[in-house]
Amino acid sequence: MAFNVGDSAPDFTLPNAHPSEGSLEMSLGDVMDGRGAIIVFSCLHCPYVVGNIGRIEGLAQYAGENGLGFVAINSNAANPNYASDSAQRTSEACEKGVPYPFLIDTDQSVSAAWGAERTPEFYLLDGSGTLVYRGRYDDSPKNPQMATTSDMMDALGQYLVGESVQNPQTDSIGCSVKWI
Repeated sequence: MAFNVGDSAPDFTLPNAHPSEGSLEMSLGDVMDGRGAIIVFSCLHCPYVVGNIGRIEGLAQYAGENGLGFVAINSNAANPNYASDSAQRTSEACEKGVPYPFLIDTDQSVSAAWGAERTPEFYLLDGSGTLVYRGRYDDSPKNPQMATTSDMMDALGQYLVGESVQNPQTDSIGCSVKWI
């Protein structure tokens, strides 16, 4: 069952495919920074993820500059039908310049516990690990020039200045998680 806004995030410990960002295995506690964390469920093949790469990288940098941890979790790596999302391919992608840890959900148990439905799907946690936003980055993940909303950045901005997030849950837009 998915956890909802206001709930404490389920813990995890997953292997990290990135050879130089983060440790070999990372838990939620490792990802959390003083002000919280952003977790994005992702993969490599989804055109919605590919269309969001620049924004995801910018979000990771912004998170770090503002005292938040950041990590991506590959929710499809365990599915043998999607070799492009394998742990090996994820590691290769990280070596080419991914600027944040990229964890591998080896049995999809974390994706299930968090209720991840799509890639990309963003989760903003406060400093105590409570979910304050869940959903999409904006309403046009394939083409940033077509976006008419800025859901993730709005939520993050409101959170960072101590306000309540006005729209704490949006429907994510992307490819479905490829369950095994």
